[in-house]
Amino acid sequence: MAELGMAPHLRRSNGSVGKTRRLQQLFGNSAKQENLSSWVPQSIKKKECVYFVESSKLSDAGKVVCECGYTRQQHLEEATRPHTLQGKDWDPKKHVQEMPTDAFGDIVFTGLGQKVGKYVRLSQDTPPSVIYHLMTQYWGLDVPNLLISVTGGAKDFNMKPRLKSVFRRGLVKVAQTTGAWIITGGSHAGVMKQVGEAVRDFTLSSCRDEGEVVTVGIATWGTVHNREGLIHPSGGFPAEYVMDEDGQGHLSCLDSNHSHFILVDDGTHGRYGVEIPLRTKLEKFISEQTKERGGVAIKIPVVCVVLEGGPGTLHTIYNAITNGTPCVVVEGSGRVADVIAQVAGLPISEITISRVQEKLSLFFQDAFETLSESRIVEWTKKIQDIVRRRQLLTIFREGKDGQQDVDVAILQALLKASRSHDYFGHENWDHQLKLAVAWNRVDIARSEIFSDERQWKPSELHPVMLAALISNKPEFVKLFLENGVRLKEFVTWDTLLSLYQHLEPSCLFRSKLQKVLAEEPERPAGASPVPRVQMHHVAQVLRELLGDFTQPLYPRPRTGDRPRLLLPVPNVKLNMQGVSLRSPHKRSSGHVAFTMDPVRDLLIWAIVQSRRELADIIWAQVPYVSALAFPNCFCRVGPSPCRQCPPSPWSWEACPLPRLVSQDCIAAALACSKILKELSKEEEDTDSLEEMLALADEFEHRAVGVFTECYRKDEERAQKLLTRVSEAWGRTTCLQLALEAKDMKFVSHGGIQAFLTKVWWGQLCVDNGLWRVILCMVAFPLLCTSFVSFREKKLQARRGMLRVRAFFSAPVVIFHLNILSYFAFLCLFAYVLMVDFQPAPSWCECLIYFWLFSLVCEELRQLFYDPDEFGLMKVALLYFSDFWNKLDVGAILLFVAGLTCRLIPGLLYPGRIILSLDFTMFCLRLMHIFTVSKTLGPKIIIVKRMMKDVFFFLFLLAVWVVSFGVAKQAILIHNESRVDWIFRGVVYQSYLTIFGQMPAYIDGVNFSLDQCSPNGTDPYKPKCPESDAVRHEPAFPEWLTVILLCLYLLFTNILLLNLLIAMFNYTFQQVQEHTDQIWKFQRHDLIEEYHGRPPAPPPFILLSHLHLFVKRVVLKMPAKRHKQLKSKLEKNEEAALLSWELYLKENYLQNLQNQQKQRLEQQVQDISEKVNAVADLLEMEGRKRSSSLDQRLASLEAQVAQTSRALHWVMKALRDSGFGSEEGVPTLAPQKASEGRECELDGRQKAEDVGDGHHVNARHLLYPHSHVTRFPVPNEKVPWETEFLIYDPPFYTDDRKDKGWVDPAGNALEALAGLSYNTVDGPTDRRSFHGLYVVQDGLPLNPMGRTGLRGRGSLSRFGPNHTLQPVITRWRRNQDGAICRRSIRKMLEVLVVRPPLSESWALPGGSREPGEMLPRKLKQVLRREFWSSFQNLLIQGTEVYKGYVDDPRNTDNAWIETVAVSIHFPDQSDMDLKRLNSHLHTRDPGMSVQWQVVDKRIPLYANHKTILQKVAALFGAFY
Repeated sequence: MAELGMAPHLRRSNGSVGKTRRLQQLFGNSAKQENLSSWVPQSIKKKECVYFVESSKLSDAGKVVCECGYTRQQHLEEATRPHTLQGKDWDPKKHVQEMPTDAFGDIVFTGLGQKVGKYVRLSQDTPPSVIYHLMTQYWGLDVPNLLISVTGGAKDFNMKPRLKSVFRRGLVKVAQTTGAWIITGGSHAGVMKQVGEAVRDFTLSSCRDEGEVVTVGIATWGTVHNREGLIHPSGGFPAEYVMDEDGQGHLSCLDSNHSHFILVDDGTHGRYGVEIPLRTKLEKFISEQTKERGGVAIKIPVVCVVLEGGPGTLHTIYNAITNGTPCVVVEGSGRVADVIAQVAGLPISEITISRVQEKLSLFFQDAFETLSESRIVEWTKKIQDIVRRRQLLTIFREGKDGQQDVDVAILQALLKASRSHDYFGHENWDHQLKLAVAWNRVDIARSEIFSDERQWKPSELHPVMLAALISNKPEFVKLFLENGVRLKEFVTWDTLLSLYQHLEPSCLFRSKLQKVLAEEPERPAGASPVPRVQMHHVAQVLRELLGDFTQPLYPRPRTGDRPRLLLPVPNVKLNMQGVSLRSPHKRSSGHVAFTMDPVRDLLIWAIVQSRRELADIIWAQVPYVSALAFPNCFCRVGPSPCRQCPPSPWSWEACPLPRLVSQDCIAAALACSKILKELSKEEEDTDSLEEMLALADEFEHRAVGVFTECYRKDEERAQKLLTRVSEAWGRTTCLQLALEAKDMKFVSHGGIQAFLTKVWWGQLCVDNGLWRVILCMVAFPLLCTSFVSFREKKLQARRGMLRVRAFFSAPVVIFHLNILSYFAFLCLFAYVLMVDFQPAPSWCECLIYFWLFSLVCEELRQLFYDPDEFGLMKVALLYFSDFWNKLDVGAILLFVAGLTCRLIPGLLYPGRIILSLDFTMFCLRLMHIFTVSKTLGPKIIIVKRMMKDVFFFLFLLAVWVVSFGVAKQAILIHNESRVDWIFRGVVYQSYLTIFGQMPAYIDGVNFSLDQCSPNGTDPYKPKCPESDAVRHEPAFPEWLTVILLCLYLLFTNILLLNLLIAMFNYTFQQVQEHTDQIWKFQRHDLIEEYHGRPPAPPPFILLSHLHLFVKRVVLKMPAKRHKQLKSKLEKNEEAALLSWELYLKENYLQNLQNQQKQRLEQQVQDISEKVNAVADLLEMEGRKRSSSLDQRLASLEAQVAQTSRALHWVMKALRDSGFGSEEGVPTLAPQKASEGRECELDGRQKAEDVGDGHHVNARHLLYPHSHVTRFPVPNEKVPWETEFLIYDPPFYTDDRKDKGWVDPAGNALEALAGLSYNTVDGPTDRRSFHGLYVVQDGLPLNPMGRTGLRGRGSLSRFGPNHTLQPVITRWRRNQDGAICRRSIRKMLEVLVVRPPLSESWALPGGSREPGEMLPRKLKQVLRREFWSSFQNLLIQGTEVYKGYVDDPRNTDNAWIETVAVSIHFPDQSDMDLKRLNSHLHTRDPGMSVQWQVVDKRIPLYANHKTILQKVAALFGAFY
């Protein structure tokens, strides 16, 4: 990502974040307020009445008001002056004008805390895009993942306490977990008040980290009480709002629990409902926006939640359902919500006017009497249309149908609506999964998406897997891994780049990457100004964290390179079906050949961001292990064959089959620990630092756990894991990683200590006594005997130099030889200093110089020894990082200084002094030698820690010593000029006083002039204190010096010394607990030093140095160091070892789970879950029984109703045939559903119920592409035979441009008198496929019944409008040319087109011009030269349908009838098919044409899908 180079910075703690926010409020908010104050008036307007027209109504206070509702004083001054429009009626379009808004900014509710919200007053004509920009850019709201529009009763209503609690909890939960916006009416009443109280309860009970619930109130400005306090022309920061419910009258107060307010202004006062159109537009605009996160983009879904409500709520629900917005209706909340809930489960044919009337009388009671018959009919029609689209309607029944939570119902409603939408291929399921990931609701994904209904391919989950990783949703990552995502296929070069380009802005690793990018060389002209992150940048930072002893994990790219997957498998060529050993990467320029380990790469990415849960999931991944590793082992339990099974022809180490994908779980855990500890050193935030260290300890504990399992199983293999060179982690070893990370728990493990002991003893057996070794060192001929034992049998059996060499090359022998040598050196050094230090060096002193020269050579060897090719600077830094090396260098340099002075005759004595001090430093070096001792080693560690305490203690002590010394010296002695005696008096005597040596003249008791020098001239006596020269008595204030002495002793002897003792005690107790670990950890350094040290001790070590010089410099032989501490295994052995480690890691994880289950808290939780599961099963069983009985009753009622209809048909047929008479005919009453029956609302039910046989699309209330509203026609009133006295449909005929090809407009019968119906009228065929139709009052009647609109609408002709729909199909084939099948049936492809500005596809047919055979739409996608050929194909085609089309454009007097002709190409080599493909061409650039697979989810017009289904049935194809 390009913005990586500009991203901010280190993560801060909660305290620092709070401080930062306060500073921003103090200093940064002023700039934001200035920007808002300048932008809002320019972009957002209000509305003002500019012409006062007196109204006949008075205000609540009895004042004269304008038609707009405002008083004369509330108008602008020019509005009350004589006006050019005087005398005219008040018209809001003319008399209301837009002006810059004067109410915006922050809002604070007086007396209700310091919560600050946002508000704005804006015109009802404000574009939604401007409002959205204000909310996201200036108000700082994050783009939502979901939009929840809550609608319902605007007045207070009563809900059951339990239902209220469930609704509040569920609504806030879904908003908080999904990052949703809640949109309401914003007032403190009705459903808005319920939402506000739900948000208030959540805010009071939640912590700060859970985030704020965004609640947007959209209200009418003219109905807000006390809105005068919100008016601030330059913005209110903040504006104080007073809630006064008692004095609000017919107005409304704003709800204090909403966070944002949009106050819609139309220039009027007291008129409700002004905000509804703008709210609808804003919700629609937001739903069309796309939110992208982690490479996955989704359109923001919208859901409507309904509580209670009246006529306006019903209209809102109807509009939402018509626009495809899912609705959740809460049953039990009252009025409209309960009416819809009661009839939602009924067939459409049973939702009659009488039934709706009955429900309205039940739930509306007194208000029902005011409803007219036309209003009841309208409500019935709307309720039918709402229930007809069951896939968009969800009824929440608390405690019924298994529903418990509103949040689950809301999300299930969205998924059900998404599932009902038509998509190509698997887009529907993909969209649902993207929604679940965006909401972070893995429970919904498990129950609704990952079901048996849909089988996911792993590759289909890769985009959402990437999004889940980037957005830190570990539960989804775990879910995807459980459902088939394989990391070796998912982790590619591009995936890694995308992950590192989407690091969190607060991530410390990101800031380190920025520094690396900033150090990049200048980029060439034309390149991106901000360099993009590449993997070699990541490798550079990782090497800084892991250490220079590792190789870069991702080297710099080279031309033609590409990444490869690390698979340590044997070098044997195998051809196994289903086993892929390489990651499927696309070749691209700039790719680099690097070792890819999917688990490692993802683990590092998670660790550098301290994402604990993600890291746990990735580290615990189980890679693919082939069961064919042991062909003859039938049990296949574990990575090694069982003893009962016959032996395999391949040994475990030599088995050539690929088994392993993941690598190095112990090394991975140790590397994670190292990375986290290094990052914690630079982390400034205390909370983040503690998280990092805790996570590092956890991974160290995991490494210890897995190694413990390995060591228990096989000690030798476990120790191989320690020294194996890991290619995946920069060619380092587990042991080296643990040492560099200072993982003392791991290094102090018994298995590792046993390995170090084995290294310490070399080829000797560890059970040899130390006295045996020392005795053999003195009398080495004993080596020819069996006095000491060796591990290798050949050494044990042989005698001679081989045993001698093996003995003296053991580190334990080298160490003790060096100890003896060092003691001899110190003894000789002490002898020379005390006995034999002559003006001319004696032979003993010359031997000392020679001995020291050998020590210098050894130190130089250690300094320049670089087997890993780190470079001189790195090796030098590594060398001087050790304290003992610094001590060695200091002792040598001091010795050189003393030797230089000693060789100069005049400086002989100073030279001896320097050498004496140097002897002390050489003696201190013995402490390092003693660290190998299990007894002395821990004590030396304690002493080192205590030395640090003493160092800090000296600062406190110096304050008291110097303060007392200076005060004492100044009081006692006048003008002492001798520096040495000043030092004695100020520091030396004060220091000795602590230990009981009191100053001689502090109290005047022992005053004597003989013991001091009066003038300070005697260099051997101190100067006398202030005294009386006559009486020879002290003249200083003895009482003051005594008090000072007492206070000094009190603080130093009692306070400070006891403080030092307490510090020592604390250090001792603290270190004592971990002394063993620390000693075991530091023991390695000594073992490693002597493991690589030449066997001869100084001064004989010079012979080894000479031998080494010849080998390295003269013979150019490479260095071979630490054969036992770093080993490169063969691929066969490495694969076997890692598989074994992997298996034991699974054992470790299983043991952890078992331990977790055995905990008391976990057992209680498990029992609770089991009890709940049993209770749910019992409840479900009861519902199943009840549901089964209801289904049987419903089936019986349906059968009786079908029998009744059959008898009606039989009687009618007999009467029409002349049999029988009208008299005595029995009346068969229609079957009604039982009144109290509750029906399930099944989302899988069809959109149209059985028995709903009337046209539906032709009765939509809003006529397409117009503002005309149809007269509502319920189902029972559709047939013309049914009496409908109040039926009064409007007349509408569109005035089209192509008047020459359409019937006349208008409703004048004279203009239509020339039309002939039921015949061929000139070039127009007005005959119907359904026979003769009725002509009434000069206009034809729709044979399918009423539509709610008269005229011809937007159609061309009165009566039938004939169209042609060619259905062009071919078989779908795979790459081999074979026909694809699904569910055994063959699959078809159909040619479809998409008109401009349309989301739906259609068949390439439609109306035809008079005299033409081809539809106009088909001509738009075919070249003219192919028209005649296609006419022949039409003639040869098969007619699959002829008749009426249920189209939204149909009216009472005009309708569409079509002929569908199937044109099928069975052979892919058909010449007509090839010509057709070659002549496909769209003239309009906005039109699209393509072949699409035939499926029930194909996004076609509904009537076209019916035709396509008939074609599929014709060929027996899949649909």
